Amino acid sequence: MSTEPATEKVTTKIWQETASADNPFVASNCYCYGYNVYDDVLLQANWIEYLYLLFIGEQADRQQTIVLQQLAIALANPGPRDASVRAAMNAGVGGSTTASCLIAAIAVNAGQFGGGREVYSLVECIQAMDMDLSQWLAYARKERIADIDCLWPETNHLAGFNPYQKTCSEIWLKLLTHVASDTNMPFCAWLVTHYAAFENITKCAMAKSFVCAAIFKDLGFNSEQAEALYLLLSLPGAVVHALEQKVSGWRHYPFFANGLDLAQSTLNAVSSEPVEVCL
Repeated sequence: MSTEPATEKVTTKIWQETASADNPFVASNCYCYGYNVYDDVLLQANWIEYLYLLFIGEQADRQQTIVLQQLAIALANPGPRDASVRAAMNAGVGGSTTASCLIAAIAVNAGQFGGGREVYSLVECIQAMDMDLSQWLAYARKERIADIDCLWPETNHLAGFNPYQKTCSEIWLKLLTHVASDTNMPFCAWLVTHYAAFENITKCAMAKSFVCAAIFKDLGFNSEQAEALYLLLSLPGAVVHALEQKVSGWRHYPFFANGLDLAQSTLNAVSSEPVEVCL
């Protein structure tokens, strides 16, 4: 029987390391797809370029870097109106750890209504239908149903559209229109031309999930990579709002500092008239 210690190897195309001379569990050199991280990438690349390299395995060109950076800025802080940010804020004001705040944000932002899984589904749709207008019009009319993921329940809305809004948000339409001017973003340009027709059919607004999915697809990310990046890039705003509320405390928490203020002095329990409640 051999007395040599067992050697376990991780099979990966992404990463290569050489071990430190005095500790086999510490790396002395790291290579990401062949690029020396601490000698080359650290000195010559920015965060967005490194992120693209990690996911795609190739160096991003200048325009890809610019577009991904613009998307990262747009996603970085969804704002307190966003449910995932509010989830993180709720955790923060309650005194939860930073990790708990991040997990709360991810949990809410992972779903099929404006979340990461909706982005995943939309990238799958784009891959299947590309720029075939007839197929997309059928999709908008719900004549063509996207493949349903057995791990997720069936949704009650059309992926990529917000049933609580009539027209696309100005900020996301501005981003889509801006990146669509790049000749390397063909689906984004196509979507700028046709999104209004889809909104007219669905009577719903094109959602930010559709804009993000279009950008991710044109940048070369597959559905799972797009889902992961959507979640990752949305975290900075969630955590900074959570940390802010943790310091401010629950007495100054937005919308709930004064409890419920019933504007109507006399309430009739059996009345069908709506009661105005200010939060």
